[in-house]
Amino acid sequence: MKTNRMYGEYAHLWPLISDPEEYTEEAGYWRDALREFLGPGRHHVLELGVGGGHNLSHLTAEFEATAVDMSAEMLAHSEKLNGSVEHHLGDMRTVRLGRRFDAVLIHDAIGYMTTETDLLAAFVTAREHLKPGGVLVTAPDYYVETFDGPYVSNNTRKAGSVELTYVEYDTDPDPHDSTIDTVFVYFLTEDGKFRVELDRHVTGLFTIDTWQRLLGEAGFVTQRRPYPVTEDPRSDFLWVGVCQNVG
Repeated sequence: MKTNRMYGEYAHLWPLISDPEEYTEEAGYWRDALREFLGPGRHHVLELGVGGGHNLSHLTAEFEATAVDMSAEMLAHSEKLNGSVEHHLGDMRTVRLGRRFDAVLIHDAIGYMTTETDLLAAFVTAREHLKPGGVLVTAPDYYVETFDGPYVSNNTRKAGSVELTYVEYDTDPDPHDSTIDTVFVYFLTEDGKFRVELDRHVTGLFTIDTWQRLLGEAGFVTQRRPYPVTEDPRSDFLWVGVCQNVG
């Protein structure tokens, strides 16, 4: 089964898969965290793994933003939605922009870090782009302690002659490793033709203690903030890490 097709050959369907307005509530929690730790002002923030830019779109009115993603197709969506944002193609584990920011954001793209090495590398990238006292705000979808799948969800949307119904299935086929599988089934009518496609995504699953430890190794003093934006057992708190070691 092909993997991550949503971010490549099917990236043109992203507006049917996700609506920016669905991020209004959760973006408010990110905004509140930034304001609490940075105070008033138009601070400079960097989002790693911006994807289509939907969460960021609710923050650009108040913050100067720069964005990074490893999918050129998804960056194109974010560029269209977030015209004032500077965009860069890059991998959150290795990208270095040569600049420092007041805050780094990593939304659900952090889930694609599937090993402790990957997760730590993303945190180090965040640290390397932060001013002293800057903050990292991030959250995965699940932890070992909160994942009790499988979970199934679905939605149907239409735009012009294109109609997409997708079914999302989250499962943990091997409880002894650090990953879970998400399989999307796309029921797609496009150009008058109907077809069914499969798309597999493998994402990381770590304990809360692992997150705490790796953030500390990367040079952050952490705090967990309430984040009650879902009804299922997904992450119910945001990690906020204050940068103590700027490298």
